[in-house]
Amino acid sequence: MAEADDAGSPLISRRAQRGVLFAMCLALILVVASVSALNLALPDLAVDLGADNTALTWIADGYTVALAALVLPLGAIGDRYGRKKILIVGTMVFGVGSLAASFADTTSALIGWRVVMGIGAAMIMPGTLSTITATFPPEQRNRGVAIWSGFAAAGAIIGMLAAGSLLERWGWQSIFITSAAVAAVAAVAAALLSPETRDEARHRFDVVGAVATSVAVGTLVFAIIEGNDQGWTTVPVLLAAAVCIAGFTVYAIQGLRTQHPLLDPHLFGLPGFRAGAVVVLTQFMAIFGFFFVGLQYLQLILDYSPLTAAVALIPVAAVVLPTAALTPRLVSVIGLKLVMVIGLLLIAGGLVVVSRLTPDSGYPPFLLGLIVAGLGIGLASSTGTSAIVGSLSQNKQGVASAMNDTTREVGSAIGIAVMGSVFSSQYCEHLPDLSRLPEPAATAVRDSAAAGLATAERLGGAVGAHLESGVREALIDGMSASMLSVAGVLLVAAAGCALKAPRRQPEPASADHEPTNSTTNSVAREESPKQ
Repeated sequence: MAEADDAGSPLISRRAQRGVLFAMCLALILVVASVSALNLALPDLAVDLGADNTALTWIADGYTVALAALVLPLGAIGDRYGRKKILIVGTMVFGVGSLAASFADTTSALIGWRVVMGIGAAMIMPGTLSTITATFPPEQRNRGVAIWSGFAAAGAIIGMLAAGSLLERWGWQSIFITSAAVAAVAAVAAALLSPETRDEARHRFDVVGAVATSVAVGTLVFAIIEGNDQGWTTVPVLLAAAVCIAGFTVYAIQGLRTQHPLLDPHLFGLPGFRAGAVVVLTQFMAIFGFFFVGLQYLQLILDYSPLTAAVALIPVAAVVLPTAALTPRLVSVIGLKLVMVIGLLLIAGGLVVVSRLTPDSGYPPFLLGLIVAGLGIGLASSTGTSAIVGSLSQNKQGVASAMNDTTREVGSAIGIAVMGSVFSSQYCEHLPDLSRLPEPAATAVRDSAAAGLATAERLGGAVGAHLESGVREALIDGMSASMLSVAGVLLVAAAGCALKAPRRQPEPASADHEPTNSTTNSVAREESPKQ
């Protein structure tokens, strides 16, 4: 029988740790890869399903919105009823949604099944990290978190590499069929290799907090996406913004009034927890926004096939994984704060490099931006996650993991929404005069760069060549503006971390206490000279 720590969680042998890491990282890659893999198929979807830029954004974001909105309450349910159990059920929901998505013949149907996949992913994600932190002994925990963080960032590249290989032979539907198969394998691996862990304290579930946070997160991303498309003062956008504010307000009031809230609002007063959330949110804004826009450069400007485009991104994974693994040692030498700040600055620097590209730049400058950003991602991913999960006790690792996942997915969704929206608006603004084109052709050009280049190819001759050049220039202008917009956010986040983040890794708050006392005690520990 496995030993247990003070929180009652099983502590397992080194061999069993490797099995848990394999099972949890496989489930993690399944979820993360499904965010990024479809980006390679966006040009095909634009033509095959007639999807415009807004529809493409929702195909990408429908999954992440559902995941971000539900991961926190589902993480708490996993804490309560068993993380392994909820994770396995999640793989089943994910697999069914993925298989059904392969049969979608309209953008609405595809978006709907992507939402179902997001619900399944929200059941999977909290269990991956919380199972590692709940079963690994304290001396191995940071290493486990660092490996998980590396795969969380590199999993996006793995997903695109797999998607690119599939798209070389088959259509976009093959991505969903393969995802369904991997979901089945992940369920079996979790069942065989992962122990069951849960929070032994049986507190009343915070239903109000769960509903409020889900509604607030979902409407936040909806308002961002639709605001750029419909206008920021339209009724649906203003209504969504109002509901979002109301949701966060209800969450805060409920969290301050109840003894055992879903996520204690006081935790945001802890420097480590707050800094970790900011770092994770902003870096994933950059990562997935970059993939959403940057892949169009590789496929439409450099004319790379889906597989070649995915291979072109491998250097990120090659840099992120070893950097993340080395981060705990670096933190012990120069401190948590400095590593966080350096990581965010490097990501911002990589985006600035890519923003300087032109239609004739080629791949080497793009590669330089990738490597610089990859170094930053490796540093920021591990430190941000460690700061969040290190702020909560072992019994609350499902909520800690879910909070980490929530900030990741909100960041991913906002990154896709913001960079996609900036890209779309700047692309349309910098297009050449389309008044001489037939209206259907002009509409297609405005809808997406992929449709614009396809239209130019059909027109041929001098008109087609002129249009192709204009579309390529407009795509570059849109990409540059979107990269710089998120680079600015990263610089602000780096400045905030430099001022407010703790110098060293925070100690966890106690599991059972009044929320106010939790904050007071934990802040005292973080600000102690011993830290």
